[in-house]
Amino acid sequence: MTLLPEENSNATVQVLGLRVQLAKDASLSAAQDRFNQLLLRIDEATQQLERLQAWSDRHRHAHMQLLYEAAKHTDRLHKSMLLFLHDQLHTCDLTAQQQRMARQQIRRLIATLDTSSDAQVQALDAVYREDDAAHNAAQDSALAAQRLREKIEAAMGQPLYNPNLYQTPDEVLAAGMRQWQQQNIADEARKAAKRAARKAQRRSAAHPQQGPQHSDAKGAIRTVYRQLASLLHPDREMDPQAQKRKTRLMGEVNAAYERNDLTTLLRLQLQVAHVDPQHLARMSNDKLAAMSALLKEQLAALQGDVRQLQSQLTRELDLALDAQFSDEVWTQGLQRIQADRRYALARLEADLQRIQQGSELKRWLKEQALLVKEHAKMQDLDGLL
Repeated sequence: MTLLPEENSNATVQVLGLRVQLAKDASLSAAQDRFNQLLLRIDEATQQLERLQAWSDRHRHAHMQLLYEAAKHTDRLHKSMLLFLHDQLHTCDLTAQQQRMARQQIRRLIATLDTSSDAQVQALDAVYREDDAAHNAAQDSALAAQRLREKIEAAMGQPLYNPNLYQTPDEVLAAGMRQWQQQNIADEARKAAKRAARKAQRRSAAHPQQGPQHSDAKGAIRTVYRQLASLLHPDREMDPQAQKRKTRLMGEVNAAYERNDLTTLLRLQLQVAHVDPQHLARMSNDKLAAMSALLKEQLAALQGDVRQLQSQLTRELDLALDAQFSDEVWTQGLQRIQADRRYALARLEADLQRIQQGSELKRWLKEQALLVKEHAKMQDLDGLL
């Protein structure tokens, strides 16, 4: 029966322990230094990924629950305000201008609510969709959209694709941004292709043995894999506990081999096969350079995982996460979002109470109309920029 050593749970020690290490008076070759630098960057990316995941496990559920509850509370307040304004529109002594402002607020509130799951909101939506004021507002919006489209087309130097599909300034602005981004992406892709072609030519001229290096790397990873597969074959183990452990380790080996995870295979080789850690220092520069190509692929995959997790958490938590910042900065960001949600809810509750107090409704309608105008001006400025 073969006794296996305990696994080291410290990923940093496991990865950095694979570095090429020479005597104090010796200096690393370029290939050895490149190998070590890639190991260091893999360790950094691994720590970023683990830190993001651990922080997410601590905060994600509670924060998403708070966002959900705040959204439901906001919907309830919006519906209460909608029903109150609808009632006041038909019972309160409002001027024609105040009625238009009330209808504007009603349409805005309807837009924030899910009309498909609430019969009352759905009925009000049908009523106000046929309203003459809504029709006039749509015409004004279409005219503003046309003017904005002309400005965007002049700025981009090309017509907007399918302009008839966009009827509001927001839709035109979003379409313009998409087209501008697509144009930039296409330009960057062409530039990147040219850079890649030039880089490939230089690399081909400087490293005519790239093909053999790749073969050396694949051969090296197969050699490590076969050695581990021979040592960890569970069918050769009679002890049940050791057999179970070998099965688990063999699963790690197979998974690492399938994704070309060289660092995990080398770590397991040191751990299980008792290989001399100095064997990397005796490895040829060509073979180290070939293995570095695999480490580079592994680093790119890890960095992709970090970006993917950052993007997922940004969408779910409504917080832009940068892996370079500390956990405290991320947590403070969540706390700011939660404070903003509580403040917005308090403002909504205060507005709902206020408009139920006699003449305050008329003052509030005027204030909201001014806010709508200010918002429209800001959008026009953003469109010009």
